[in-house]
Amino acid sequence: MKASIFSITVILLLINVSCSQEVSTDDFLECLSHQFDNYSSISNHVYTQINSSFSSILLFSIQNLRFASDSTPKPQVIITPEHESQIPPIIYCAKNKGLQIRTRSGGHDLEGLSYVSQVPFVIIDLIKLSEISIDVGEKTAWVQSGATLGSLYYRIAEKSSILGFPGGVCPTIGVGGHISGGGYGTLMRKYGLAADHVIDARIIDVNGRILDRKSMGEDLFWAIRGGGGASFGVIVAWKVKLVDVPETVTVFRVDRTLEQNATQLFHRWQYISSELDKDLRIGIAVAKVNTTKQRKNQTINISFISLFLGRIDRLLPMMEENFPELGLVREDCIETSWIGSVLFHYGFLVESPKEALLNRTQSSVTNIKGKSNYVQKPILEHGLEGMWRLFYEAEAADASLIISPYGGRMAEISESAIPFPHRAGNLYKIHHVVFWGEDDAQKSDKYISWTRRFDKYLTPFVTSRPRGAYLNYRDLDLGVNNIVGNTSYAQASVWGKRYFKGNFDRLVRVKTVVDPGNFFRNEQSIPPLHSIA
Repeated sequence: MKASIFSITVILLLINVSCSQEVSTDDFLECLSHQFDNYSSISNHVYTQINSSFSSILLFSIQNLRFASDSTPKPQVIITPEHESQIPPIIYCAKNKGLQIRTRSGGHDLEGLSYVSQVPFVIIDLIKLSEISIDVGEKTAWVQSGATLGSLYYRIAEKSSILGFPGGVCPTIGVGGHISGGGYGTLMRKYGLAADHVIDARIIDVNGRILDRKSMGEDLFWAIRGGGGASFGVIVAWKVKLVDVPETVTVFRVDRTLEQNATQLFHRWQYISSELDKDLRIGIAVAKVNTTKQRKNQTINISFISLFLGRIDRLLPMMEENFPELGLVREDCIETSWIGSVLFHYGFLVESPKEALLNRTQSSVTNIKGKSNYVQKPILEHGLEGMWRLFYEAEAADASLIISPYGGRMAEISESAIPFPHRAGNLYKIHHVVFWGEDDAQKSDKYISWTRRFDKYLTPFVTSRPRGAYLNYRDLDLGVNNIVGNTSYAQASVWGKRYFKGNFDRLVRVKTVVDPGNFFRNEQSIPPLHSIA
Protein backbone atom coordinates (compact mmCIF):
# COMPACT_ATOMS: atom_id res chain seq x y z
CA MET A 1 0.00 0.00 0.00
CA LYS A 2 2.78 2.41 0.89
CA ALA A 3 4.53 1.68 -2.40
CA SER A 4 1.33 2.42 -4.33
CA ILE A 5 0.79 5.72 -2.55
CA PHE A 6 4.42 6.67 -3.21
CA SER A 7 4.07 5.82 -6.91
CA ILE A 8 0.89 7.85 -7.26
CA THR A 9 2.53 10.79 -5.47
CA VAL A 10 5.54 10.73 -7.82
CA ILE A 11 3.28 10.54 -10.88
CA LEU A 12 1.20 13.48 -9.69
CA LEU A 13 4.35 15.45 -8.92
CA LEU A 14 5.71 14.81 -12.40
CA ILE A 15 2.39 15.81 -13.99
CA ASN A 16 2.29 19.00 -11.93
CA VAL A 17 5.90 19.87 -12.80
CA SER A 18 5.28 19.20 -16.48
CA CYS A 19 2.19 21.39 -16.53
CA SER A 20 3.85 24.15 -14.52
CA GLN A 21 6.79 24.16 -16.91
CA GLU A 22 4.55 24.64 -19.93
CA VAL A 23 2.54 27.42 -18.31
CA SER A 24 5.62 29.08 -16.82
CA THR A 25 7.36 29.32 -20.18
CA ASP A 26 4.46 31.07 -21.89
CA ASP A 27 3.84 33.32 -18.92
CA PHE A 28 7.52 34.14 -18.67
CA LEU A 29 7.73 35.18 -22.34
CA GLU A 30 4.60 37.28 -22.03
CA CYS A 31 6.05 38.96 -18.96
CA LEU A 32 9.25 39.74 -20.87
CA SER A 33 7.28 41.29 -23.73
CA HIS A 34 5.71 43.74 -21.26
CA GLN A 35 9.00 44.60 -19.55
CA PHE A 36 10.76 45.87 -22.67
CA ASP A 37 9.69 49.06 -24.41
CA ASN A 38 11.10 47.53 -27.58
CA TYR A 39 10.72 43.75 -27.21
CA SER A 40 12.52 43.13 -30.50
CA SER A 41 15.72 44.34 -28.78
CA ILE A 42 15.73 41.12 -26.72
CA SER A 43 13.48 38.73 -28.64
CA ASN A 44 16.24 37.78 -31.08
CA HIS A 45 18.30 36.62 -28.10
CA VAL A 46 15.55 34.45 -26.58
CA TYR A 47 15.58 30.74 -27.37
CA THR A 48 12.83 28.35 -26.29
CA GLN A 49 12.84 24.58 -26.66
CA ILE A 50 10.94 24.80 -29.94
CA ASN A 51 13.48 27.19 -31.44
CA SER A 52 15.71 25.56 -34.08
CA SER A 53 18.82 27.10 -32.48
CA PHE A 54 17.98 26.01 -28.92
CA SER A 55 20.11 22.87 -28.87
CA SER A 56 23.14 24.44 -30.53
CA ILE A 57 23.06 27.42 -28.15
CA LEU A 58 22.72 25.11 -25.13
CA LEU A 59 25.43 22.68 -26.19
CA PHE A 60 27.97 25.24 -27.40
CA SER A 61 29.24 26.09 -23.92
CA ILE A 62 28.77 22.71 -22.25
CA GLN A 63 32.27 21.52 -21.40
CA ASN A 64 31.25 18.27 -19.69
CA LEU A 65 29.35 15.59 -21.62
CA ARG A 66 27.91 14.26 -18.36
CA PHE A 67 25.34 17.04 -18.69
CA ALA A 68 24.71 16.93 -22.43
CA SER A 69 22.58 13.79 -22.58
CA ASP A 70 18.92 13.66 -23.60
CA SER A 71 17.98 12.88 -19.99
CA THR A 72 19.66 16.00 -18.57
CA PRO A 73 17.03 18.59 -17.52
CA LYS A 74 16.82 21.41 -20.07
CA PRO A 75 16.00 25.07 -19.49
CA GLN A 76 12.65 26.43 -20.54
CA VAL A 77 14.40 29.40 -22.09
CA ILE A 78 17.96 30.47 -22.89
CA ILE A 79 18.64 34.20 -23.13
CA THR A 80 21.91 35.68 -24.42
CA PRO A 81 21.73 39.39 -23.49
CA GLU A 82 23.93 41.89 -25.29
CA HIS A 83 23.77 44.55 -22.60
CA GLU A 84 23.54 44.48 -18.82
CA SER A 85 20.34 46.58 -18.98
CA GLN A 86 18.54 43.59 -20.54
CA ILE A 87 19.09 41.41 -17.46
CA PRO A 88 16.89 43.10 -14.77
CA PRO A 89 13.66 42.32 -16.68
CA ILE A 90 14.75 38.67 -16.96
CA ILE A 91 15.24 38.48 -13.19
CA TYR A 92 11.90 40.18 -12.56
CA CYS A 93 9.97 37.82 -14.83
CA ALA A 94 11.70 34.70 -13.56
CA LYS A 95 10.82 35.66 -9.98
CA ASN A 96 7.30 36.59 -10.94
CA LYS A 97 6.62 33.36 -12.83
CA GLY A 98 8.35 30.90 -10.52
CA LEU A 99 11.40 30.05 -12.62
CA GLN A 100 14.92 29.70 -11.28
CA ILE A 101 17.91 31.27 -13.02
CA ARG A 102 21.20 29.69 -13.95
CA THR A 103 23.97 32.05 -15.10
CA ARG A 104 26.61 30.71 -17.49
CA SER A 105 29.83 32.42 -18.56
CA GLY A 106 32.03 29.61 -19.88
CA GLY A 107 30.33 26.35 -19.00
CA HIS A 108 33.25 24.73 -17.16
CA ASP A 109 31.27 24.05 -13.98
CA LEU A 110 32.27 20.45 -13.13
CA GLU A 111 28.75 19.65 -11.88
CA GLY A 112 26.89 21.62 -14.54
CA LEU A 113 25.16 23.93 -12.04
CA SER A 114 25.52 26.91 -14.39
CA TYR A 115 23.20 25.30 -16.93
CA VAL A 116 21.30 22.44 -15.20
CA SER A 117 18.48 22.53 -12.66
CA GLN A 118 16.02 19.97 -11.30
CA VAL A 119 13.20 22.55 -11.29
CA PRO A 120 11.91 24.80 -14.11
CA PHE A 121 14.61 27.31 -14.98
CA VAL A 122 16.02 29.89 -17.37
CA ILE A 123 19.65 30.21 -18.47
CA ILE A 124 21.18 33.66 -18.71
CA ASP A 125 24.10 32.95 -21.03
CA LEU A 126 26.64 35.77 -20.84
CA ILE A 127 28.50 34.74 -23.99
CA LYS A 128 27.73 38.06 -25.72
CA LEU A 129 28.85 40.11 -22.72
CA SER A 130 32.53 39.62 -23.49
CA GLU A 131 34.06 43.08 -23.90
CA ILE A 132 37.50 43.77 -22.45
CA SER A 133 39.02 47.21 -21.89
CA ILE A 134 42.70 47.46 -20.94
CA ASP A 135 44.21 50.56 -19.31
CA VAL A 136 47.98 50.12 -19.48
CA GLY A 137 48.67 53.35 -17.59
CA GLU A 138 46.52 52.34 -14.62
CA LYS A 139 47.45 48.65 -15.00
CA THR A 140 43.78 47.71 -14.86
CA ALA A 141 41.19 46.01 -17.03
CA TRP A 142 37.39 45.93 -17.14
CA VAL A 143 36.35 42.44 -18.21
CA GLN A 144 32.79 41.37 -18.86
CA SER A 145 31.90 38.03 -17.33
CA GLY A 146 31.26 36.28 -20.65
CA ALA A 147 34.84 36.85 -21.81
CA THR A 148 37.21 33.89 -21.60
CA LEU A 149 40.54 33.82 -19.83
CA GLY A 150 42.22 33.31 -23.19
CA SER A 151 40.67 36.47 -24.60
CA LEU A 152 41.71 38.44 -21.49
CA TYR A 153 45.30 37.24 -21.82
CA TYR A 154 45.27 38.03 -25.55
CA ARG A 155 44.00 41.59 -25.03
CA ILE A 156 46.59 42.23 -22.31
CA ALA A 157 49.39 41.01 -24.59
CA GLU A 158 48.07 43.24 -27.39
CA LYS A 159 48.71 46.28 -25.24
CA SER A 160 51.77 45.32 -23.20
CA SER A 161 54.52 42.71 -23.02
CA ILE A 162 55.23 43.44 -19.35
CA LEU A 163 51.73 43.08 -17.87
CA GLY A 164 49.84 39.89 -17.06
CA PHE A 165 47.01 38.54 -14.94
CA PRO A 166 47.10 35.69 -12.38
CA GLY A 167 44.28 33.57 -13.80
CA GLY A 168 43.95 29.92 -14.75
CA VAL A 169 45.63 27.81 -17.40
CA CYS A 170 42.63 26.82 -19.56
CA PRO A 171 41.82 29.65 -22.03
CA THR A 172 38.19 28.60 -22.68
CA ILE A 173 37.11 29.16 -19.06
CA GLY A 174 34.68 32.04 -18.58
CA VAL A 175 35.98 34.94 -16.52
CA GLY A 176 32.74 35.23 -14.54
CA GLY A 177 32.80 31.85 -12.83
CA HIS A 178 36.58 31.68 -12.56
CA ILE A 179 36.99 34.89 -10.60
CA SER A 180 33.89 34.43 -8.45
CA GLY A 181 35.28 31.09 -7.21
CA GLY A 182 38.85 32.26 -6.56
CA GLY A 183 40.93 31.54 -9.66
CA TYR A 184 44.17 29.53 -9.53
CA GLY A 185 46.96 30.03 -12.06
CA THR A 186 50.67 29.86 -12.75
CA LEU A 187 51.27 33.28 -11.13
CA MET A 188 49.65 32.37 -7.80
CA ARG A 189 52.91 32.01 -5.83
CA LYS A 190 53.96 35.49 -6.98
CA TYR A 191 50.61 37.28 -6.89
CA GLY A 192 47.87 35.11 -5.39
CA LEU A 193 44.51 34.37 -7.01
CA ALA A 194 42.51 36.10 -9.71
CA ALA A 195 39.95 37.13 -7.09
CA ASP A 196 42.68 38.79 -5.02
CA HIS A 197 43.06 41.33 -7.82
CA VAL A 198 39.45 42.48 -8.23
CA ILE A 199 39.04 46.17 -7.43
CA ASP A 200 35.48 46.74 -8.66
CA ALA A 201 32.58 44.80 -10.14
CA ARG A 202 29.10 45.22 -11.58
CA ILE A 203 26.35 42.94 -10.28
CA ILE A 204 22.61 42.81 -10.84
CA ASP A 205 20.86 41.91 -7.60
CA VAL A 206 17.56 40.16 -6.88
CA ASN A 207 15.71 43.48 -7.16
CA GLY A 208 17.16 44.21 -10.60
CA ARG A 209 19.50 46.95 -9.41
CA ILE A 210 22.79 47.32 -11.28
CA LEU A 211 25.41 47.88 -8.59
CA ASP A 212 29.11 48.68 -8.54
CA ARG A 213 31.47 48.34 -5.58
CA LYS A 214 30.36 51.60 -3.98
CA SER A 215 26.64 50.96 -4.29
CA MET A 216 26.75 47.23 -3.40
CA GLY A 217 28.80 47.84 -0.25
CA GLU A 218 31.92 46.14 1.01
CA ASP A 219 30.18 43.06 2.43
CA LEU A 220 28.71 41.99 -0.90
CA PHE A 221 31.90 43.00 -2.71
CA TRP A 222 33.80 40.72 -0.30
CA ALA A 223 31.39 37.83 -0.87
CA ILE A 224 31.52 37.70 -4.67
CA ARG A 225 35.34 37.50 -4.78
CA GLY A 226 35.67 33.78 -4.15
CA GLY A 227 32.30 33.07 -2.53
CA GLY A 228 30.52 32.09 -5.74
CA GLY A 229 28.74 34.88 -7.59
CA ALA A 230 25.68 32.77 -8.50
CA SER A 231 24.49 32.89 -4.86
CA PHE A 232 24.15 36.66 -4.86
CA GLY A 233 23.11 37.88 -8.31
CA VAL A 234 24.29 38.11 -11.88
CA ILE A 235 27.82 39.50 -12.08
CA VAL A 236 28.27 41.11 -15.48
CA ALA A 237 31.76 42.66 -15.23
CA TRP A 238 34.94 42.79 -13.15
CA LYS A 239 37.56 45.48 -12.83
CA VAL A 240 40.89 43.79 -12.14
CA LYS A 241 44.39 44.95 -11.31
CA LEU A 242 47.01 43.69 -13.75
CA VAL A 243 50.41 42.55 -12.53
CA ASP A 244 53.99 43.14 -13.65
CA VAL A 245 55.79 40.39 -15.55
CA PRO A 246 59.29 40.49 -17.08
CA GLU A 247 59.69 40.70 -20.85
CA THR A 248 61.39 37.31 -20.77
CA VAL A 249 60.25 34.36 -18.68
CA THR A 250 61.39 30.74 -18.69
CA VAL A 251 59.28 27.58 -18.90
CA PHE A 252 60.15 23.92 -18.71
CA ARG A 253 58.49 20.53 -18.59
CA VAL A 254 60.49 17.56 -17.33
CA ASP A 255 58.87 14.11 -17.52
CA ARG A 256 59.91 11.23 -15.32
CA THR A 257 58.40 7.74 -15.05
CA LEU A 258 58.39 5.47 -12.00
CA GLU A 259 61.37 3.69 -13.50
CA GLN A 260 63.18 7.05 -13.56
CA ASN A 261 62.66 7.67 -9.83
CA ALA A 262 59.48 9.73 -10.28
CA THR A 263 58.18 8.74 -6.84
CA GLN A 264 61.34 9.90 -5.13
CA LEU A 265 61.30 13.16 -7.10
CA PHE A 266 57.67 13.81 -6.13
CA HIS A 267 58.52 13.07 -2.51
CA ARG A 268 61.42 15.52 -2.57
CA TRP A 269 59.37 18.17 -4.43
CA GLN A 270 56.92 18.30 -1.52
CA TYR A 271 59.61 19.68 0.78
CA ILE A 272 60.88 22.46 -1.49
CA SER A 273 58.05 23.57 -3.81
CA SER A 274 56.37 25.93 -1.33
CA GLU A 275 59.70 27.32 -0.09
CA LEU A 276 61.09 28.39 -3.46
CA ASP A 277 61.54 31.98 -4.58
CA LYS A 278 58.17 33.55 -5.43
CA ASP A 279 59.29 33.92 -9.04
CA LEU A 280 59.46 30.14 -9.45
CA ARG A 281 56.48 27.82 -9.62
CA ILE A 282 56.88 24.10 -10.30
CA GLY A 283 53.55 22.34 -10.70
CA ILE A 284 52.98 18.62 -11.22
CA ALA A 285 50.79 16.55 -13.53
CA VAL A 286 50.43 12.79 -12.99
CA ALA A 287 49.00 10.33 -15.51
CA LYS A 288 49.28 6.72 -16.60
CA VAL A 289 51.17 6.18 -19.86
CA ASN A 290 52.10 3.29 -22.12
CA THR A 291 55.82 2.68 -22.47
CA THR A 292 55.21 0.87 -25.75
CA LYS A 293 52.27 0.38 -28.08
CA GLN A 294 51.27 -2.55 -25.89
CA ARG A 295 48.71 -1.37 -23.31
CA LYS A 296 50.05 -3.93 -20.84
CA ASN A 297 53.33 -2.02 -20.67
CA GLN A 298 52.09 0.81 -18.50
CA THR A 299 53.69 3.08 -15.98
CA ILE A 300 53.04 6.35 -14.18
CA ASN A 301 54.48 9.54 -15.64
CA ILE A 302 55.05 12.62 -13.51
CA SER A 303 55.53 15.93 -15.29
CA PHE A 304 57.25 18.79 -13.51
CA ILE A 305 55.91 21.91 -15.27
CA SER A 306 57.33 25.30 -14.42
CA LEU A 307 57.02 29.02 -14.96
CA PHE A 308 59.95 31.15 -13.83
CA LEU A 309 59.67 34.93 -13.95
CA GLY A 310 63.17 35.46 -15.24
CA ARG A 311 65.85 34.10 -17.57
CA ILE A 312 67.50 30.68 -17.75
CA ASP A 313 70.80 31.95 -16.36
CA ARG A 314 69.10 32.87 -13.09
CA LEU A 315 66.88 29.78 -13.01
CA LEU A 316 69.54 27.08 -13.35
CA PRO A 317 71.56 27.98 -10.21
CA MET A 318 68.30 28.27 -8.28
CA MET A 319 67.26 24.75 -9.36
CA GLU A 320 70.71 23.34 -8.64
CA GLU A 321 70.55 24.74 -5.12
CA ASN A 322 66.98 23.72 -4.30
CA PHE A 323 66.07 20.75 -6.49
CA PRO A 324 69.23 19.21 -7.97
CA GLU A 325 67.57 15.78 -7.99
CA LEU A 326 65.46 16.80 -10.99
CA GLY A 327 68.60 17.25 -13.08
CA LEU A 328 67.32 20.30 -14.96
CA VAL A 329 69.60 21.40 -17.81
CA ARG A 330 69.54 24.35 -20.17
CA GLU A 331 68.16 22.22 -22.99
CA ASP A 332 65.01 21.55 -20.93
CA CYS A 333 64.23 25.27 -20.73
CA ILE A 334 62.57 27.72 -23.10
CA GLU A 335 62.80 31.48 -22.81
CA THR A 336 59.67 33.23 -24.02
CA SER A 337 57.25 36.06 -23.25
CA TRP A 338 54.55 35.83 -20.61
CA ILE A 339 51.93 35.22 -23.30
CA GLY A 340 54.20 32.49 -24.67
CA SER A 341 54.13 30.86 -21.24
CA VAL A 342 50.32 30.95 -21.33
CA LEU A 343 50.37 29.07 -24.63
CA PHE A 344 52.96 26.61 -23.25
CA HIS A 345 50.97 25.71 -20.16
CA TYR A 346 47.88 24.95 -22.21
CA GLY A 347 49.85 22.63 -24.46
CA PHE A 348 50.65 24.89 -27.42
CA LEU A 349 54.11 25.68 -28.69
CA VAL A 350 55.39 28.98 -27.28
CA GLU A 351 55.72 30.34 -30.83
CA SER A 352 52.10 29.53 -31.68
CA PRO A 353 49.97 32.49 -32.80
CA LYS A 354 48.43 34.02 -29.71
CA GLU A 355 45.12 34.19 -31.63
CA ALA A 356 44.70 30.53 -30.60
CA LEU A 357 43.69 31.90 -27.19
CA LEU A 358 40.57 33.49 -28.69
CA ASN A 359 38.95 30.15 -29.50
CA ARG A 360 36.02 29.56 -27.11
CA THR A 361 35.75 25.86 -27.89
CA GLN A 362 38.03 23.09 -26.68
CA SER A 363 39.58 20.66 -29.14
CA SER A 364 37.64 17.86 -27.47
CA VAL A 365 34.84 17.69 -24.92
CA THR A 366 34.39 14.59 -22.81
CA ASN A 367 32.83 13.31 -19.59
CA ILE A 368 34.52 14.63 -16.44
CA LYS A 369 34.37 14.08 -12.70
CA GLY A 370 36.84 15.70 -10.35
CA LYS A 371 37.62 16.35 -6.69
CA SER A 372 40.05 18.55 -4.78
CA ASN A 373 42.06 18.34 -1.56
CA TYR A 374 44.77 20.26 0.29
CA VAL A 375 47.99 18.79 1.69
CA GLN A 376 49.85 20.29 4.65
CA LYS A 377 52.38 17.55 5.42
CA PRO A 378 54.50 15.69 2.86
CA ILE A 379 53.11 12.29 1.87
CA LEU A 380 55.65 9.55 2.42
CA GLU A 381 56.79 7.38 -0.48
CA HIS A 382 54.64 4.39 0.50
CA GLY A 383 51.63 6.72 0.52
CA LEU A 384 52.46 7.93 -2.99
CA GLU A 385 52.88 4.34 -4.16
CA GLY A 386 49.34 3.61 -2.98
CA MET A 387 48.11 6.45 -5.18
CA TRP A 388 49.90 4.98 -8.17
CA ARG A 389 48.25 1.58 -7.58
CA LEU A 390 44.86 3.22 -7.98
CA PHE A 391 46.04 4.68 -11.27
CA TYR A 392 46.58 1.18 -12.63
CA GLU A 393 42.87 0.43 -12.35
CA ALA A 394 40.96 0.28 -15.63
CA GLU A 395 38.77 3.29 -14.81
CA ALA A 396 41.88 5.46 -14.44
CA ALA A 397 42.96 5.04 -18.07
CA ASP A 398 42.40 8.77 -18.58
CA ALA A 399 42.73 10.00 -15.02
CA SER A 400 45.15 12.67 -13.90
CA LEU A 401 46.37 14.60 -10.89
CA ILE A 402 46.93 18.33 -11.26
CA ILE A 403 48.99 19.55 -8.32
CA SER A 404 49.47 23.25 -7.53
CA PRO A 405 52.26 24.32 -5.16
CA TYR A 406 51.60 26.85 -2.42
CA GLY A 407 53.85 29.21 -0.49
CA GLY A 408 54.89 32.66 -1.64
CA ARG A 409 52.10 35.19 -1.82
CA MET A 410 49.46 32.54 -1.09
CA ALA A 411 50.89 32.15 2.42
CA GLU A 412 50.83 35.91 3.07
CA ILE A 413 47.16 36.70 2.41
CA SER A 414 44.73 36.33 5.31
CA GLU A 415 42.16 33.50 5.22
CA SER A 416 39.41 36.07 5.66
CA ALA A 417 40.61 38.63 3.09
CA ILE A 418 38.13 37.13 0.62
CA PRO A 419 35.86 34.07 1.04
CA PHE A 420 38.51 31.73 -0.41
CA PRO A 421 40.24 30.53 2.80
CA HIS A 422 42.92 28.03 1.73
CA ARG A 423 46.09 30.02 2.39
CA ALA A 424 49.00 29.63 4.84
CA GLY A 425 49.91 26.16 6.03
CA ASN A 426 49.19 24.37 2.76
CA LEU A 427 51.99 22.73 0.81
CA TYR A 428 49.89 22.13 -2.29
CA LYS A 429 46.44 21.49 -3.72
CA ILE A 430 45.49 18.23 -5.43
CA HIS A 431 42.90 18.14 -8.19
CA HIS A 432 42.22 14.57 -9.20
CA VAL A 433 40.02 14.12 -12.21
CA VAL A 434 38.93 11.33 -14.49
CA PHE A 435 37.81 11.60 -18.12
CA TRP A 436 35.89 9.12 -20.20
CA GLY A 437 34.64 9.13 -23.77
CA GLU A 438 31.20 9.60 -25.21
CA ASP A 439 30.89 5.88 -26.00
CA ASP A 440 31.23 5.11 -22.29
CA ALA A 441 28.68 7.65 -21.09
CA GLN A 442 26.33 4.87 -19.91
CA LYS A 443 29.12 3.49 -17.72
CA SER A 444 29.77 6.77 -15.93
CA ASP A 445 29.09 5.31 -12.48
CA LYS A 446 32.26 3.23 -12.53
CA TYR A 447 34.41 6.27 -13.36
CA ILE A 448 32.75 8.42 -10.73
CA SER A 449 33.24 5.56 -8.27
CA TRP A 450 36.97 5.64 -9.01
CA THR A 451 37.20 9.31 -8.02
CA ARG A 452 35.47 8.46 -4.75
CA ARG A 453 37.85 5.59 -4.02
CA PHE A 454 40.82 7.81 -4.75
CA ASP A 455 39.38 10.54 -2.52
CA LYS A 456 38.84 8.03 0.29
CA TYR A 457 42.44 6.86 -0.04
CA LEU A 458 43.67 10.44 0.36
CA THR A 459 41.83 10.92 3.68
CA PRO A 460 44.80 10.41 6.04
CA PHE A 461 47.07 12.62 3.94
CA VAL A 462 44.95 15.77 3.48
CA THR A 463 43.44 18.51 5.61
CA SER A 464 40.67 17.73 8.06
CA ARG A 465 38.20 19.44 10.41
CA PRO A 466 37.14 20.63 7.96
CA ARG A 467 38.60 18.78 5.01
CA GLY A 468 39.30 21.44 2.39
CA ALA A 469 37.91 21.63 -1.12
CA TYR A 470 38.03 24.25 -3.87
CA LEU A 471 34.77 25.84 -5.00
CA ASN A 472 35.77 26.02 -8.67
CA TYR A 473 36.23 22.24 -8.64
CA ARG A 474 32.60 21.86 -7.69
CA ASP A 475 31.75 18.48 -6.17
CA LEU A 476 28.17 17.58 -5.22
CA ASP A 477 29.43 14.51 -3.35
CA LEU A 478 30.31 16.93 -0.54
CA GLY A 479 26.63 17.59 0.14
CA VAL A 480 23.73 19.51 -1.38
CA ASN A 481 20.93 21.85 -0.43
CA ASN A 482 17.32 20.74 -0.65
CA ILE A 483 15.97 21.30 -4.16
CA VAL A 484 12.60 22.33 -2.70
CA GLY A 485 12.15 23.89 0.73
CA ASN A 486 14.59 25.21 3.30
CA THR A 487 18.03 23.80 4.05
CA SER A 488 19.27 23.41 7.62
CA TYR A 489 22.48 25.09 8.74
CA ALA A 490 23.97 21.68 9.57
CA GLN A 491 23.13 20.42 6.09
CA ALA A 492 24.60 23.44 4.29
CA SER A 493 27.67 23.50 6.52
CA VAL A 494 28.72 20.03 5.35
CA TRP A 495 29.75 21.38 1.96
CA GLY A 496 30.03 25.05 2.96
CA LYS A 497 32.77 24.61 5.55
CA ARG A 498 34.84 22.52 3.13
CA TYR A 499 34.87 25.27 0.53
CA PHE A 500 34.95 28.31 2.83
CA LYS A 501 35.96 27.17 6.35
CA GLY A 502 35.10 29.94 8.83
CA ASN A 503 34.11 32.34 6.04
CA PHE A 504 30.94 30.34 5.41
CA ASP A 505 29.11 32.04 8.28
CA ARG A 506 29.86 35.50 6.94
CA LEU A 507 28.69 34.46 3.48
CA VAL A 508 25.40 33.33 5.01
CA ARG A 509 24.97 36.71 6.70
CA VAL A 510 25.64 38.56 3.44
CA LYS A 511 23.18 36.34 1.60
CA THR A 512 20.52 37.04 4.24
CA VAL A 513 20.83 40.77 3.59
CA VAL A 514 21.05 40.83 -0.21
CA ASP A 515 18.75 37.91 -1.15
CA PRO A 516 16.59 37.02 1.87
CA GLY A 517 14.07 35.19 -0.31
CA ASN A 518 16.80 32.88 -1.60
CA PHE A 519 15.93 33.48 -5.26
CA PHE A 520 19.47 32.90 -6.53
CA ARG A 521 19.89 29.28 -5.50
CA ASN A 522 21.27 25.96 -6.61
CA GLU A 523 22.40 22.69 -5.02
CA GLN A 524 25.39 24.42 -3.42
CA SER A 525 24.38 28.06 -3.18
CA ILE A 526 24.76 30.05 0.03
CA PRO A 527 21.42 29.94 1.91
CA PRO A 528 20.01 32.87 3.93
CA LEU A 529 19.78 32.62 7.70
CA HIS A 530 16.02 32.15 7.91
CA SER A 531 16.36 29.25 5.47
CA ILE A 532 18.83 27.45 7.73
CA ALA A 533 17.50 28.41 11.17
